[in-house]
Amino acid sequence: FIISNNGSEADAQDTFQEAIVVFYEKVRQDGFTLSCKAGTYLYSVSRHIWLKKIRKAAPIIGKINNPDDFVEIPEDTGEEMKEEGLKKMEAAMSLLGEPCKSLIEDFYLNNLSMNQITEKFGYTNADNAKTQKYKCMVRLKKLFFRTINKTEEGNYVD
Repeated sequence: FIISNNGSEADAQDTFQEAIVVFYEKVRQDGFTLSCKAGTYLYSVSRHIWLKKIRKAAPIIGKINNPDDFVEIPEDTGEEMKEEGLKKMEAAMSLLGEPCKSLIEDFYLNNLSMNQITEKFGYTNADNAKTQKYKCMVRLKKLFFRTINKTEEGNYVD
């Protein structure tokens, strides 16, 4: 649950340890009765702890669902550098090929919903369309960073 909600394995381990401490403290209290399996209780407490941490961090994190889908261009960067970044993104998009290029353009530029994309591209359901969009974004990111790392001589820098 934690890993699938912007957490790491270390976050999951830390949260589980906190849940164990809560469980231990509850068990030591008089009148505590466990009305479910211990694993269910620990999962519930861990989930609650993690959601509380996410809510506290929300103003810092913002509302970006998948930060890997975005390439940040700092505000203090000159217009020339922004233009260069956009040109490299266009170059990466041109190398992407179909149907990825159209899928990404339809979702991000034309604001089509996953259901509309499912229909347009003939996917069996919206989840398959999301999976394909994700794969296309991974390919686009690789192409973009290859373009960014390309030297003037045409060689790539790793």
